[in-house]
Amino acid sequence: MTRGRLGLVILLAFVTLGTGAQGERTGAWVDQVIFSEVPDLAAAVDLLLAGELDLYVDHFLSPANPQVLSTVVQNLPYQVSYSVYFELTFNPAGPEFADGRLNPFSVPTIREAMNWLIDREYIVDSVFGGIGAIPRYFPIHPGSPDYQRYIETCRALEREYAPDPARARAVITREMRALGAELVDGIWHYHGQPVEIIFLIRVEDQRREIGDYVADLLEDVGFVVRREYKTAHEASPCWLFPDPAEGCFHIYTGGWLSEFPRHTGEEFEFFYLPEGLPSPLWQGYRPAPEFDEVARRLARLDFTTLEERGELFRQVLRFALEDSVRVWLVHLRRVTPYRSGLQLSVSPYVGLRYTWAWPLTLQWQGEDRPVPGGTVTVGISTLSLNRWNAVWYSVHDGAGRFVLKGTVDLPLLQDPRTGLYWPQRVERAEVVTQEGLPVVKTLDWVTLEFVPEIRVPKDAWVDWDAAAQRFITAGEKFPEGLTAPTKVTVHYPLEFFTTHWHDGSCMSLADCLLGFIMLFDRAEPDSPIYDESATRGLEWLLGNFRGLRILGWDPLVFEVYRDLVELDAELLAAYAAALLYPFHQQHRPRPNPGPRVLEFTAPWHSVAIGILAEAAGELTFTPQKARDLGVEQMNYLSGPTLPILERYLRQALEQSFIPYAPTLGEYITQEEARQRYQNLLSWYEEHGHLWVGNGPFYLDSLGEEQVVLKRFPDYPGPADKWLFLTQWDLPQVEIRGPERVTIGGRTGFLVDVRRNGELMPMDEVLEVRYLLIGADGEVVAAGLAQPLTAGQWQVTLGPEATENLSQGEGKLIVLVFLPGCPEVPQATHTFQAVTG
Repeated sequence: MTRGRLGLVILLAFVTLGTGAQGERTGAWVDQVIFSEVPDLAAAVDLLLAGELDLYVDHFLSPANPQVLSTVVQNLPYQVSYSVYFELTFNPAGPEFADGRLNPFSVPTIREAMNWLIDREYIVDSVFGGIGAIPRYFPIHPGSPDYQRYIETCRALEREYAPDPARARAVITREMRALGAELVDGIWHYHGQPVEIIFLIRVEDQRREIGDYVADLLEDVGFVVRREYKTAHEASPCWLFPDPAEGCFHIYTGGWLSEFPRHTGEEFEFFYLPEGLPSPLWQGYRPAPEFDEVARRLARLDFTTLEERGELFRQVLRFALEDSVRVWLVHLRRVTPYRSGLQLSVSPYVGLRYTWAWPLTLQWQGEDRPVPGGTVTVGISTLSLNRWNAVWYSVHDGAGRFVLKGTVDLPLLQDPRTGLYWPQRVERAEVVTQEGLPVVKTLDWVTLEFVPEIRVPKDAWVDWDAAAQRFITAGEKFPEGLTAPTKVTVHYPLEFFTTHWHDGSCMSLADCLLGFIMLFDRAEPDSPIYDESATRGLEWLLGNFRGLRILGWDPLVFEVYRDLVELDAELLAAYAAALLYPFHQQHRPRPNPGPRVLEFTAPWHSVAIGILAEAAGELTFTPQKARDLGVEQMNYLSGPTLPILERYLRQALEQSFIPYAPTLGEYITQEEARQRYQNLLSWYEEHGHLWVGNGPFYLDSLGEEQVVLKRFPDYPGPADKWLFLTQWDLPQVEIRGPERVTIGGRTGFLVDVRRNGELMPMDEVLEVRYLLIGADGEVVAAGLAQPLTAGQWQVTLGPEATENLSQGEGKLIVLVFLPGCPEVPQATHTFQAVTG
């Protein structure tokens, strides 16, 4: 019996896995999730309070809605995350641009002085209402494990670079004169002309207000500032793509999305060194030699102990501030409000939109445990899903990425609290590295061993022959032999190949192999579906991939050899597991970190119809190739490409088409191929789309006004497996203060933060903030509480705050933000506001 025929027998004999042996709940807790478009937080809060909405996907806090925030804090459960941050990007070219204009920011000392000129806390208070952001001084996440590891250095540098306008002015004056500039009537001149700063200010968000604030500061110290207000599309051709020596800009208000900050050493190379991006701006970076060396060593893990890494990290934090081609400003807070009784897991680092665990943790709570079943209605700011297929999707389509995560099952699941990976479909992994590498393990599903040398077996697959459609072995490509610094052996359980796709097809080895083949094939000119946009990813893969060898297929066991080192053995195992799983594209978001290992899954037969359509030149997987050929990019969800894909589906059914038959023909029979295509056709006729996954939910329907996910009853695994991801050890907050507050007077409150009865150390608290609420329910003041000693903070209210109170009962709400925790412990103190 061939392997493919065995897969068909398993498919036909499969028994539904909707409940376990004792009838326990499997997969998702809720039966249905309905997504609808709700444009803003204010509308969402009204719907939540009215019971017409259960959850609103994370939204930025802003000064435009302090009352809405107050309503959330006082009436709804919510979680916070820190997934977006703002900074100033400087053009370092110079000292003169090509046309002779002076660029003051070519001087690192002037860029460094901008840290003293800017008041980050003022930005938080004036632009974000005192609570919608936190100050940021470094390229690393202020709640990250690395920040906590080196918190003494971080806090000391934050004090050293605290606002000092007089010092900033003195440094700028000294350096401008050294450049040959003169201060004439309060304006800097160079060669008789005013020094004009071209400031690109983004207009879509709070960066417009931040840009105006910084521009005012620059004008105060003698510069003429040309404020150019632009959208992302309008600004990119000026700051990202041209030669910086052309002088299209001096400063740009940059914004970035967080990735999970497990280890952040590579951030310094990405943001400050030419290796960061192949953009002309990055190629113009010239860091000091000592900064360059330390940043490279951290990015490449060029150290042997964590103590050595710590010393490098302490150095690089200072070097980054001294260089300051980027001046970091604030990290924004997102809030995810929901109805009482609902519970889910939200990553404090990347927010709900990018939390892979949400489909498996979303639940209605009973008295002491989840209640199976029910519907959850979810509001999202935009529900316009872009073109989606298994090979390509837009990283900017946050709505699509969030919704469709529910349709995906992963080999490993990232812990939203720590960033480490837990086994989902994988059973266990064995990691072997060369002696001397700084790799550690934390979780028990991984073993770690150190050896003097790792040799790649001659029969391991190392490359792909697109013309012959077969793998190339290490013995063929490297007859002299090949070594690798890491080896990972991944074990899947026997029941892996009894799990189902949403259309009823059974998981097979061919599903896993097709994605691995396409990593190579799409970047090979001999391939019928060659795509130039895939070549860079293959170049990177071949730069560190040393081989893959299947040891057994039932159960599936394979080895992966790579010239890729990470601090966590769990992360090395995650990279390896993703190579032989039904992922058909692995994004590499940055040059230095490893690939983003968890993408969207699809069975081989749904991808195969896209292969037929692209090989015929009628559709393409990627937008780049679609533009080049003047054809449509395929969309498996909706739109005009669905009828074309249906035509190729019927063609594949008629031909029993097997993609890459010289290789996959060993694992797929024509009988199984026909059955697979028939399953997909039946699915399409029932649901009206071709998006087939293997996750806890399937995509039931999508329209302009709502998208519906329904629980997949055949999803394996107990529903309570991931409940621990929703549990936090939260501290208790107590406010001590007066019961009467004089309007227009000065008063103070003490805040105690305890965990298990003990006052918490300062380094376990990110910050403490407050909201002052008047008798009419309006927010009259907000700000930062000041630390006193371990576990104690003080809120001081001056006349400028209390004068806005009206007579009657007021409230002081204190919010305690913890590193690595999306839930916010809080306390409320009521008082009577009286006249003096």
